[in-house]
Amino acid sequence: MPAHPTPRFAAIDMLRGLAMVWMTLFHFSYDLQHFGYLQANFYADPFWTTQRASIVSLFVFCAGLGQAVAVYQGQSLGRFWKRWRQIALCSLAVSVGSWFMFPDSFIYFGILHGMALMLIVVRLLSGAGRWLWPLGLVALALPWVAAQAHAAWPDGLEFLNARTFNGLGLISRKPITEDYAPLFPWLGVMCFGMAAGQWSLQRHAAVLERAGQTLSKGVAGSPLRGLAFLGRWSLSYYMLHQPLLIGALSIFGLLR
Repeated sequence: MPAHPTPRFAAIDMLRGLAMVWMTLFHFSYDLQHFGYLQANFYADPFWTTQRASIVSLFVFCAGLGQAVAVYQGQSLGRFWKRWRQIALCSLAVSVGSWFMFPDSFIYFGILHGMALMLIVVRLLSGAGRWLWPLGLVALALPWVAAQAHAAWPDGLEFLNARTFNGLGLISRKPITEDYAPLFPWLGVMCFGMAAGQWSLQRHAAVLERAGQTLSKGVAGSPLRGLAFLGRWSLSYYMLHQPLLIGALSIFGLLR
C-alpha cells in the first residue's frame, strides 16, 4: 500500500506542462529554421542556447519533483521500472528517428537518454535528504572541474570526449548531435528538484495539493487545467509533437 494517499499534485503538472509548451515553441522555431522559413543559429546564438538550457532545466527539475512525489506516495519499484522502460524505449525511438533525419548528427544522448540515467541515480539518492542540495551542487560543478582538468592534462582525458563516455558530460568540446543532455550537470538540477519536492511534501503537502485546485479556478483556470493535462501526459506529448510539427511543415511546403 502507498505510504500516503496518491492524489495528483496539479501545480507540479502545470509546471511540467509549461515546460512542454515552451519546448514546443522552441522546437517549432527550430523546425522553421530547418525548412528555411527562419534565419537563426540555434547552436551559438545566446537567445536560443539560453532558452534551450532553461527549458531543459525546468523539465529536469520537474522530473526531480515527480520522483519526490513518487517516493512520498510509496511508489513500488515495479511501477518505477515500468515507467523507466517507457522512457528508455522512447529514447531509443528518438535515436532511430533522428538518425533518419540527421544521419551525421543524430541524437544518441539527448534529454530522454539523460533522464533514463538520472532517474536511476536520483531514485538511489532519494534517502539522502538535505544532502541532495550539496550533491546537486557537486554535479553542477563537475563539468567546470573537468574542463580545467582537460586544459591541464588534455591527452590523458581525451577519452572522455569519445561517444562512449561523453554521456557523462565531462568533456572539453561539445559533440556534434542535435540534442545533448549528459549526466553532468543536469543530474544536479534533478537533485534540486527531488530535494525541493521532498522538503515541500514533508512540510506543506496539503498546501501543495490545494495550490493546483486553487490555480484551476477563476478566469485563468481553463488554460491552467490544460497545462496540468499536458503535464500528466508529458512523455506521450514529447514523442508526438515533433513528428506532427515536421509533418505539418512538410505538407505546407508541398502545398506551396
